[in-house]
Amino acid sequence: MGLSIMPLDELVSVEISEDKLSAYIKIERDIDPFPYTAEDLAQFLRQQNVCYGIREDVLAEISANPKSYVQTRTVVAVGEPPVAGNDGEIRFLYEEGPQEKRPSELEDGTVDYKQLIKLSNVRKGQRIAERIPATEGSPGIGVTGDHIPGKPGKEARFKIGKNVVADMENTALYATIDGMVVKTDNGKINVFPVFEVNGDVDYSVGNIEFVGTVVIRGNVLSGFKVKADGDIRVLGGVESAELEARGSIYVSAGILGQNKGVVRAGVNVNCSFIQDATVEAGQDIIVTQSVMHSQLRAGQNVLCQGAKGLIVGGTIQAGEKVAARTIGNTMSTPTTIEVGVRPELRNELSNLRGRLKQVTDNLDKTEKALAILDQMALSGQLTQEKLAMRVKLINTKKQSLDEQNAILERIAEIEKLLEDTGKARVEVASTVYAGTKIVIGRYTRFVKDPVSRVYFRYSDGEVAMLPLL
Repeated sequence: MGLSIMPLDELVSVEISEDKLSAYIKIERDIDPFPYTAEDLAQFLRQQNVCYGIREDVLAEISANPKSYVQTRTVVAVGEPPVAGNDGEIRFLYEEGPQEKRPSELEDGTVDYKQLIKLSNVRKGQRIAERIPATEGSPGIGVTGDHIPGKPGKEARFKIGKNVVADMENTALYATIDGMVVKTDNGKINVFPVFEVNGDVDYSVGNIEFVGTVVIRGNVLSGFKVKADGDIRVLGGVESAELEARGSIYVSAGILGQNKGVVRAGVNVNCSFIQDATVEAGQDIIVTQSVMHSQLRAGQNVLCQGAKGLIVGGTIQAGEKVAARTIGNTMSTPTTIEVGVRPELRNELSNLRGRLKQVTDNLDKTEKALAILDQMALSGQLTQEKLAMRVKLINTKKQSLDEQNAILERIAEIEKLLEDTGKARVEVASTVYAGTKIVIGRYTRFVKDPVSRVYFRYSDGEVAMLPLL
């Protein structure tokens, strides 16, 4: 090639993407004839540190038809992207009971709750869960030939509740008593003893407050209270009574509250109908038939999707979603549906931040005290009493660090949940009637005329109504 030929570095520019997985060539100006071959371009790429995944066919095309590539970025090398590792998981080893199952609906629209009575009973010392570690992920190769590390998966952690213990390696979880496995709010795993009532909760039984799970093989009559640290399972119905469980509440028949009944669960509430009652759940309220003139509040979802699937009257609040077949009625009964409202999460966040400050301050004091004792140990001044204090402080420090990590993890979880109000929606599989008020976050929409198969979500400063496909 003669000296008059324009050098390649003036004629062609090379760019490597930030992730090092692509390299681009751009011909800066049109010259005729184009004096460089595909091999010249490949050699130039190697000089620019691009040595892996070069696409010879593209270079041949550029060399043969350079006019088409003037002032255009063209991919000429492609690396191999890294593969992210799998997240760790908690696998349960006991035979899962009802808290993992929904009742099955029969053809006539009634519900088969028999499976809900099957209890997840375990024995003392039984292994109930194992922790599957996250995997590392496979590295990729950049166009520069460098290895790009794969992102490791996120490790799962046991959230240890009552009457369970982990092994030294934190790979398995064991029951410390005979009882029933129950997951309570925030995913804690517990084993609770079981208390069974062989008939109704009435004057012969009285109010119940139990440290475990309560199974009632009859009804809960008006005016009585049942409180459990685990689940409450009622094979009959609930009248204007008060039920409170840290786990989930299952009612085979319905809840007939007579405007006095209150049912509160840390996790889910599952029943066939709710009428004139107040029902609250940390996660989901699942109703197979109807919700009438009631106040419902769920941290995540209210689902009323059975054959009837009716919500009419009252106020339904859910953090994420309300889904029903029919909302409202032909008489325009006022019915309010609110989604994307999670005030309890904001309160929890505020409490956690306060607790985090306390734990961090205590940790600071513990570390300062340990530093003094360590200095004394070095100069041989540690008495038996001070040695015992040092052991106690080391223990305190470990507990504080564990608590600090748990708080930080929960804060991150809540912040993510509060950001996700874009997911808030109301779904109507059949008809929503006039008289219904839909509230999403701070925005409100009144339904003026009956409309079928729609869903509502927030969009551009208003509550949008869209067809449900």
